[in-house]
Amino acid sequence: ETAAILCPERTVLLPDLNAGCSLSAAITADELREWKARYPDAVVVSYVNTSAAVKAESDYCCTSANAVKVVAAIPADRRVLFVPDRFLGAYVARMTKRMNMIIYPGYCHVHKTIVPEQVDQLMADHPDAELLIHPECGCVSSCMVRVADGQLPGNRTFFLSTEGMLRHLEQSRATEFAVGTEVGILHRLKKLYPDRKFYPINPNAECAFMKTITLDKVIRSLETLTPRIRIPEEIASK
Repeated sequence: ETAAILCPERTVLLPDLNAGCSLSAAITADELREWKARYPDAVVVSYVNTSAAVKAESDYCCTSANAVKVVAAIPADRRVLFVPDRFLGAYVARMTKRMNMIIYPGYCHVHKTIVPEQVDQLMADHPDAELLIHPECGCVSSCMVRVADGQLPGNRTFFLSTEGMLRHLEQSRATEFAVGTEVGILHRLKKLYPDRKFYPINPNAECAFMKTITLDKVIRSLETLTPRIRIPEEIASK
């Protein structure tokens, strides 16, 4: 409460200035403006993992949980520029059956490392497991095709956001799960469901940027109200 009172409006505290994001860094506001100039009539949808400056140049901002609904709500005759994640964009295009999506070639360096061969190996080792895949993963397009072809079990393969995975577990009766996303979620899943087994599709899918934020740094940041990230008014207002 004290922090909320003392911090100016539109100020963010970032406990470690090195805690960046490879996906957000994949596109700058200048690059987006150049892209928009090539397609001036298009609707720009930016994923939440983008900078404030990129969001200010966008028409809509989405999460992995609502990206399909956001794009589906745009009139079918409008071209859509989707930034910056190419894997999430490919998933959205397939789910919405839109042929007029132009997808920026960015990616999360962690999710990109989760590939189809790892899915095959894990499902061979645990054939009864449910397969939970984040739409940012490098294997998502391949896995969607293979579900359609029957190579992966359609009744046990789910493409879900992080929170979507948690909601799915609330109603699933399965006891084993193959999980395709940043491995930090496994700690939370094991605490919530200690009687179930969770297997990371890629055990090395760990984000060093995320791990730079520690509890000690959070405490220090709240005590000192630093480092502050100040968003310029012209960007914040947009």
